[in-house]
Amino acid sequence: AKLLLVIGMKTGRWPECHIPDWLLNQKSKIKNQKLLEYIEKLVNRYKNSKAIWAWQIENEPFFPFGECPKISKSFLKKEIDLVKSIDERPVIISDSGEFSFWITAAKLGDIVGTTLHRRVWVKELKIYLTHYWFRPIYYWRKAQIIKKLFNKKVICVELQAEPWGPKLLYDLPIEEQEKTMNLKIFKENIEFAKKTGLDQFYLWGAEWWYWLKEKQNKPEFWREAKKLFQNNS
Repeated sequence: AKLLLVIGMKTGRWPECHIPDWLLNQKSKIKNQKLLEYIEKLVNRYKNSKAIWAWQIENEPFFPFGECPKISKSFLKKEIDLVKSIDERPVIISDSGEFSFWITAAKLGDIVGTTLHRRVWVKELKIYLTHYWFRPIYYWRKAQIIKKLFNKKVICVELQAEPWGPKLLYDLPIEEQEKTMNLKIFKENIEFAKKTGLDQFYLWGAEWWYWLKEKQNKPEFWREAKKLFQNNS
């Protein structure tokens, strides 16, 4: 497998930021220094791995999601400069697929990473929301703008292939999970992604497919994904 390794403070999976307890009450200057030391150690540890083809620094650093402190553009630049001083592989900066035009991400990263979610739980409104008003061409046009202005490639680093509900998946009944992800929706999301014109997608949900197969005796997602990857290998 070729890996895209996400490093930094904000790296996905709720609550997105997992700051150690011993660091929580420290001043920002100390937190930032410890974060840079952490990133330096990680990159040095894995820089000789042939499996890693790119580093993604932070996860949607400009999108206010999760229980995370704000990440400034100037500090993100320090993170990027640090990684580039150690290793020459490309740096990916990601941003929201639906609520951003990716301009800042394109200015800072070698590659722009976008997300693509179509059914989500909005806790502020306590409702499920479907993004049907976003058409595939919406993502394609934004990618063309980034290519024209910055000559940067856009890839999807997070395509929804698992549920998004009011609780974490291991606390959410199967019936509730299926409101935002079932086999029909999975196939629809794959077809939608193909129509965006982007040519590289990371699917968000492999652990969930495996859990369904191994713990719930529901191997349908695993089999469908297997066909998908075999067809693209």
